[in-house]
Order: sequence, then C-alpha cells, then structure tokens
Amino acid sequence: MIKNKVICIIGGSGLIGKSFVNECKKQNARVIVADIFKDNKKLIKKNKENNIKYINIDITQESSIVSLFRYIKKEFLHLDSVVLCAYPKSKKFGSSFENLDPKYLKEDLFNQLGSPIILSKHAIKYFLKQGFGNIIHLSSIQGTTSPKFEHYKGTTMVSPIEYSAIKSGIISVTKYLAKFYRNKNIRVNCISPGGIKNNQPKKFLQRYKKECSSKGMLDPEDLNSALIFLLSDESRFINGQNIIVDDGWSL
Repeated sequence: MIKNKVICIIGGSGLIGKSFVNECKKQNARVIVADIFKDNKKLIKKNKENNIKYINIDITQESSIVSLFRYIKKEFLHLDSVVLCAYPKSKKFGSSFENLDPKYLKEDLFNQLGSPIILSKHAIKYFLKQGFGNIIHLSSIQGTTSPKFEHYKGTTMVSPIEYSAIKSGIISVTKYLAKFYRNKNIRVNCISPGGIKNNQPKKFLQRYKKECSSKGMLDPEDLNSALIFLLSDESRFINGQNIIVDDGWSL
C-alpha cells in the first residue's frame, strides 16, 4: 500500500513514533525519522540502514524545521507524507490544574500546538511546490471528549487541562488546513488514539478497560493500520478527518 513512498515521521523515536517507523519499514516505504537524537554515534550507525534516514530536529525551533525540508529536497526526489507525532514537554508538564505555572503552560502550548502549526506551514509550502502532499497529525481522545476523572482517583496520575486544550487544537488545525488548501492536491488528516500502555497503575488500567469494548489501553502497534490507511492511496478522498482508535472508550 505504501511501497516506495517517502514518509517523514516527526518524533520517530517516541513511543508511538517507533511503532510507526517500524511499520512503514515493513511496508517497504522510504522513511525519514526526524527527532532529537542525543547519541550521534548511534545515529550514524542507524543511517546505514536501507530505505531509512535519521535526522536531528528540534520542532520548537523554526530554523531546525527549515533545515529538515532543505535536507529532504536535497536527498529525495519527492516527499509523499509527513506524520507529526512529536510531543516536547516542559519541566512542569502534567501538573494539576491548581498548580499550573503560567511560564510552563505558555511553553507547552507553543511547543505542542504552535510547533505543529509552524511545521505544517513548511510542509505545505514544500507540497505546494511539488504539486501534492499528505499530512497526518496525532491528537487524542482527550481532544474529543472530557477526561473520565474517576479513573484517576487514588493514583498519582492527572489528566492535564493543557493536554486536552492542545489535542482539541490539533483536530481544529487539521480541519482548518484541509479546507484552506482544498483543490491543491494536499490532504490533512488526524489520528486520535485512546490511552497507550506505558506503565500505568493496575487500578487505573482496570477502570479504563471497563469503559472499552474489549482490550482497554492500547499498544502503539494498534494504531498502525489507521496510519497505513491514511498514508496510502486507498484514503485519497479522505481529507480533514479525525480517525478515533480507542476500543470504544469515547462511546
């Protein structure tokens, strides 16, 4: 479905990003993994892989985004899709509502919502020149409905208000861009996952599962089918949509 397509995955070393990269490799796509890589020796070693390139990028810096697209233009004949799943967090991200610090709130709002907007700007500029393109944003079920706060009782976990605001914003940005660039052969869609397993307390996992149809919390790999569909030509007439993958949690 995506053989030989050139796909840039922003945040490709993260929990979901790694799964996306591995699936695209299996599907014989040509993958550009863009993220902050601290170990340059490992990066050089990884760059020897066939059909996959790694590049350091900080999406909170526009100059870094510009460098990414210059690199893509130089190294590849074209770019089919950009997948945005990076999620840079401030030191105080995840504080309770009562303890929100304006300084870090401002940082998170820009880094997690502003940066995808700026990155989309440069991706679309690239796509307009080549005559086609595809952007996939990553939102969340928290961007479509309010949290189920009872799931968090008795744990140290919180559902940050800024997370809901940012993820709602990502969905709005998706729809805005899809409509703004209609008739330009550019598609912009979004995937909203349910909760992803990441060492959450057993109590939380049990409560969460009761709201779902079968599995409960998902593994990153459970999102791969939706991703491949949106990357493929099978979804060529799907634009401005938010695909929810949450095992029925939001019903």
